[in-house]
Amino acid sequence: MTKKIFTLFAICFIFSIAAKAQDLPLGDSKKYTIGDIKVTGTTTYNESTVIAYTGLKEGDEIYIPGDKLSSIIKKLWELDLFSDINFYITNVEGNVADLELEIREVPVLNQVKFTGLKKKSKRDELIDENNLKSGVKVTENLLTTTKNYIENKYRKEGYFNAKVAIRTSEFTDTTGTASNKVNMVVDVNTGDRVKISDIEFIGNEKLSEGKLRRQMKNTKQKNLFRFWKRSKFVRSDYQEDREAVIDKYKELGYRDARITSDTLIKKDEETIALELKIEEGNQYYVGNIDFLGNSAYTDATLDRVLGLNKGDIYNGVLIEERVMGREPNKTSVANLYQNNGYLFSNIDLVETNVYNDTIDFEIRIVEGKEAYFDEIRVTGNEKTKDHVIYREMRTKPGQKYSQEAVVATVRELGQLGFFDAEQLEPKFIEPDPQAGTLSLEYPVVESGSSQIELQGGYGGGGFIGTLGLSFNNFSIQGLFDKDAYQPIPMGDGQTLSLRAQASTFYQTYSLSFREPWLGGKRPVSLSTSFSYTRQFLFDYINREADKSRSFDILGVSVGLAKRLTSPDQFVTVSNSVGFQRYDLNNYNTGLFTFGNGFSNNLYYQLGITRDNTYINPIFPTGGSKFAFTAKLTPPYSLWNGVDYENLENLDEYQLRDENGNLIDNNGNRVSPENSVPDTQKVDQKKYNWLEFYKVKFAGTWYTNLASFGPSSNLVLRTHAEYGFLGSYNSARGVPPFERFYVGGDGLGAYSLDGRETIQLRGYPNQSIVPIDRPANSRDDGAVIYNKYSLELRFPITLKPAASIYALSFLEAGASYDNFRDYNPFQLSRSAGVGLRIFMPTFGLLGIDFGYGFDPIVGQQGPNGWETHFIIGQQF
Repeated sequence: MTKKIFTLFAICFIFSIAAKAQDLPLGDSKKYTIGDIKVTGTTTYNESTVIAYTGLKEGDEIYIPGDKLSSIIKKLWELDLFSDINFYITNVEGNVADLELEIREVPVLNQVKFTGLKKKSKRDELIDENNLKSGVKVTENLLTTTKNYIENKYRKEGYFNAKVAIRTSEFTDTTGTASNKVNMVVDVNTGDRVKISDIEFIGNEKLSEGKLRRQMKNTKQKNLFRFWKRSKFVRSDYQEDREAVIDKYKELGYRDARITSDTLIKKDEETIALELKIEEGNQYYVGNIDFLGNSAYTDATLDRVLGLNKGDIYNGVLIEERVMGREPNKTSVANLYQNNGYLFSNIDLVETNVYNDTIDFEIRIVEGKEAYFDEIRVTGNEKTKDHVIYREMRTKPGQKYSQEAVVATVRELGQLGFFDAEQLEPKFIEPDPQAGTLSLEYPVVESGSSQIELQGGYGGGGFIGTLGLSFNNFSIQGLFDKDAYQPIPMGDGQTLSLRAQASTFYQTYSLSFREPWLGGKRPVSLSTSFSYTRQFLFDYINREADKSRSFDILGVSVGLAKRLTSPDQFVTVSNSVGFQRYDLNNYNTGLFTFGNGFSNNLYYQLGITRDNTYINPIFPTGGSKFAFTAKLTPPYSLWNGVDYENLENLDEYQLRDENGNLIDNNGNRVSPENSVPDTQKVDQKKYNWLEFYKVKFAGTWYTNLASFGPSSNLVLRTHAEYGFLGSYNSARGVPPFERFYVGGDGLGAYSLDGRETIQLRGYPNQSIVPIDRPANSRDDGAVIYNKYSLELRFPITLKPAASIYALSFLEAGASYDNFRDYNPFQLSRSAGVGLRIFMPTFGLLGIDFGYGFDPIVGQQGPNGWETHFIIGQQF
């Protein structure tokens, strides 16, 4: 602007200089007829276009100098297209003057380069925010505003010493020809964030400085003993903390509390101090609370929801939350109406009278007309069939509006795993307060729901190859429709899984199928599975498998599960019946005391789960999940007539040679009174039909500790689980199957003998065994275990193509042989960090680095670091 004013003032001087240089007659101000007009200088614009824009043409009469030329120059400056504008008189003949318009066009940006910033995302952000795109005009204003914007941006983030320098240089093309383009270099020196040396409160009498500082969760002063929280100043965090201080006063009844002033004092280049002046006011109490306008609910009902009584200390935060809070699953008057059809209701909290230290309130309610869903639509599903989506919905056409039902629908659709849970956002369409109707649309973005597991590696004594296919949105009906193969039939929400694994000493095959809505009308799921394993006795020293000694396991199961509506819609009860056949052929190990024979396992399993985690099943940000399972076999010993206490003394179970003669353990003939039991025959009789009960409980809680954006939540996962394997008949004892193996990555072992592997990172696989157990039985599993875990998770990205989050963990666990040895405080502890990657095609992959603080049995000192690779684990 200064340059424009200078040009306007200098125009007379320019004309006079130009005239004197050519000895042209030019008075103070004289009317001339325009002769020739030329445009010179650097410009990409056509000469006739520029002349036409000025409005000058040959034969016009103007005063030189005069207002006409001054207004033209001003008009050209306002275009912000030129960096220099000059008018010259090149020739005068009589009263005819030839004019020359010299203009220099503002250069355009060729490219911009940032120095001093490490992250490309930061550079891209600044380019977008300042519109530093190729082709933009590089004006003085652009340079100045860019410099000021970047410096102010970083100062707001606590970089008070941020400095920005901008340089431009002329761009020359490949031929060396100069152009009207410039390159820009933006040098950003953020310096370090200033730290807060002191936070001082002035005027506080009711609350101590320490209590007030504790309300400031993000803004902390320097403290040698507090190393886990930074003391750097970030203005946005500071503003939140100011509000938190006032909210604390309001919670304690100080309604009028306010921060009258706050001062930032720069102590030096690295530190600042904060000084906050507070006016506390008086403490108030709740007086009368009256409801106005309510007809759907009585005053007594609303009083119960409000939960406040006359004489209570005034809590401004709580009152606001109980009256108008609309956060899902919270109790409030607003939610009571919103969850029962009153979409168009309006609720106001009004203070009607303040006397002494008491406040009277009116809760003014405009109920409006009850709203009903008119049309419910789903858009975006191309593979998943409509009925799979609609059956999961809690919102139905003709049903009363319920905010709770909308939230529950979003949760259920996210839990399906077929859609990107981060993009599930319902849209209200045409809400009509007069008619009391609205339509609802759920736009969905489908994500891959089938997974392939294809891996090979060396471990356990040889090469292991695995091929697994899991189709999580399968359609068995489409098997008979050739057009449905794209490449496989999809869309009915069924699950089909096939898996094969083989090595030098075992092969295992499994097939499972699940229909979540049997019959399509109610949430009753049918699941079936089939598995077969053959493993050979392996010599780990010579690394050879003895194919003449084998252990075969055949298993089949079928189950039904139903999602309940009471006590709430999050509870599922499952029932299943299964059968396993174990065949041993000369397969003698420490755990299996009979090397030849068989065992049958017919069992019933009951499961009760409650899962209200939300919304993304890969990265839940809230809610909890509880699971109780009981696995039971029939109590055969009640009716089979076998005396298991005297089984070892029966003649038919005594050790004999090939001729049938009684012998001792050394093979010598003995009399009946000196005979010894044949352990293999005795155990074969004990375990021909397995008899046991197995109980497990697991609880998981997700707590959102902080939010840094729509999909950036710091989440704490708290987990505890317990397991117990018992027998009905102590003489028969606990079978050698179905045991718990604690330690390591938690991946299932190749054996399908009912064993459960329990993850405990920081220790080798299956290494957490009961203390004082003999060395020859340390691989036999345990009958009791407990485990505790804290996991802090932070997402890196939650995009449909790949969801990635980092984690840190604390874990502890132990296993026991009986309740006499159970000690809940005698735990193997560990800590570490990890990374999880979920890709729809390959499922969950991850790596953990865990440090075991305690020794494993048979070793001295901490176990130390262990690396665990996670494949297909639970989220």
